[in-house]
Amino acid sequence: MGVALIGHLRYGIAMQHGSTRRILMIGGLTVAAGALGWVGMGGQTGLYAALTPDVAGGVLPADAAHRQVAADEMILVDIRRPEEWRATGSPEGAVQLDMRRADFTDRLREIQATAPDRPIALICARGVRSARLANQLTAAGLTGILDVSEGMLGSAAGPGWIARGLPIYGRG
Repeated sequence: MGVALIGHLRYGIAMQHGSTRRILMIGGLTVAAGALGWVGMGGQTGLYAALTPDVAGGVLPADAAHRQVAADEMILVDIRRPEEWRATGSPEGAVQLDMRRADFTDRLREIQATAPDRPIALICARGVRSARLANQLTAAGLTGILDVSEGMLGSAAGPGWIARGLPIYGRG
């Protein structure tokens, strides 16, 4: 598993019960890799939790997002790339809007204007891109932006839209 990090980084080796563990310092957070995989020290579980930011607008699981979209209480935006949409499909009821588009924020504002009373939830593959983008959009002044933290494929936050057996469209 490769991880690219920018910023303060220290790396070391520690011995624990006769086995070698690699220790990675990311700022003040220690992440250890060993026989059981990645474990964040200090109460964090998983490299996912160590690298995923808190979301300013809030998070919700995939099943809650599905219920709210089906009840017309929320707008769901699939921010992944077109090849990802083709590979897995998109959540039923989601608007497909590639986050790499130059006009992404303008287009999202247009979508939000069609139903200003409804929050917008973002979904990606595993919740990392959607969490970061939700924070950026909130910082840019958009309100009601949520993150489907487990994404389509699952993460430490949950099994994901597909594994939950929630409806999808546009696969293949």
